[in-house]
Amino acid sequence: MKVAAVIPAFNEEHRIARVLHAVAQSKLIDDVIVVSDGSTDDTALVAGRLPGVTVLDLPANLGKGGAMCAGVEYSDADVIVFFDADLIGLRAKHVDSLVAPVLHGADMAIGIFRRGKFWSDAAQVISPYISGQRALRREIIEQIPWLAEVRMGVEVAINRMARRRHLKIKRVVLDGVTHTSKEQKFGLMKGTAQRAKMYAEIGRAMVRARKDR
Repeated sequence: MKVAAVIPAFNEEHRIARVLHAVAQSKLIDDVIVVSDGSTDDTALVAGRLPGVTVLDLPANLGKGGAMCAGVEYSDADVIVFFDADLIGLRAKHVDSLVAPVLHGADMAIGIFRRGKFWSDAAQVISPYISGQRALRREIIEQIPWLAEVRMGVEVAINRMARRRHLKIKRVVLDGVTHTSKEQKFGLMKGTAQRAKMYAEIGRAMVRARKDR
């Protein structure tokens, strides 16, 4: 089966290269697609400099869900693996360990942070299925009707489909991997505001999922 890595990114010029280097070294990835989601910095330029990386430079910000859908629509792969563009500590072995379960019969594999940063580890202990690191079969994504509309609530939409279809899910520990916090990216005040916006989008997706049962 053909495997594509889709990496949605908004203003990640300082962080995306290290993620792409890890993905490019994977033995299981056939295509690498970066979706620059209306970025106003050099995210697309930095990503496009790396060999083997295809860049979709969206003119307007669609949110994480919209960017992910754009990457899937562009790809013809049977298996899609998503990675956030701001990861720290990602290695090729993590990429392979996330993809392998789907190639061997699982419907979806979800990456769980361990021994990264305390706050990101703790968040995934509380909500282990709210993870941007996941591999799944393409047809699963194509059957989620409002994925492109929920922005940062995209993982909620995917999880809802997984529960409805009783998918076979494998949790994969990504030892030593973590995120760059929003406060580190934007500073305390703006970062806190961005975090609140993210939680609001996740909350709206949860409400929509309950109404759509």
